[in-house]
Amino acid sequence: MTEPLLLTAAPIATFAGARLLTRASGFFFERDGRLYLVTSRHVLIDEPSGHHPDRIEVELHVDAANLTRSTGLSILLYRDGRADWRQGCDPSGEIDVAALEIDRRALPPTALLHAFTPAHLQASLDEIGVGSALLIVGFPLGFHDTLHHLPVVRQAIVASSFGLRFQGQGYFLTDARTHRGTSGAPVVMRAPAADTHLGDLPWKLLGVHSGRLDMLSRDVAQDESLGLNCTWYADILLTLTREGGTAASPAPARAA
Repeated sequence: MTEPLLLTAAPIATFAGARLLTRASGFFFERDGRLYLVTSRHVLIDEPSGHHPDRIEVELHVDAANLTRSTGLSILLYRDGRADWRQGCDPSGEIDVAALEIDRRALPPTALLHAFTPAHLQASLDEIGVGSALLIVGFPLGFHDTLHHLPVVRQAIVASSFGLRFQGQGYFLTDARTHRGTSGAPVVMRAPAADTHLGDLPWKLLGVHSGRLDMLSRDVAQDESLGLNCTWYADILLTLTREGGTAASPAPARAA
């Protein structure tokens, strides 16, 4: 068996009809018996770039004894003309995180996955220091172990004050080498040994990787990229997965 952390993440492919659009990362989150796929909102819709998929495909393991076996699960993004995912806002605007509930009846009977829960969220922002070591579990440029269908892990550190939302936005910064396709990946930190209640998934889910952050004024010929990334705080998942909550899906959008 592989490490449970690697089974929390899943590759996502977005489609408009039969046409493949993009590839990204996502992960599983469970609350009150409900299972959700979490990713970046811009993976599901991105108005500035005209990105309007109508469905996604997620790859799932189907044999605990043989990780080379997998299947794809197709999930429609719109129902009755309305977006089927949940997203949220804070006083600074929209948050680049989306949660899409997965109907467990649609899963293969032998589906193998691990899901984070509210217990994996970090309760106190003040306990995470700048420079803390993190991992980003995802599929950069779609790259992964194609034989065993497993993600890869990149090292990162907390690059801004974790207790302060960077520039008033709902994210903090990480210092890590990342690529397209990592959007939606979970950003985690090893849990203290005292957190025995986390069982075989001893990780704190700190955030959702969104994308690289750079300076518009950077001279691309003389200055290297900053190597900094936006990671939205994972506590938004308590709002997005609250049963009967008011985290509304966006207004209807025509899938192109």
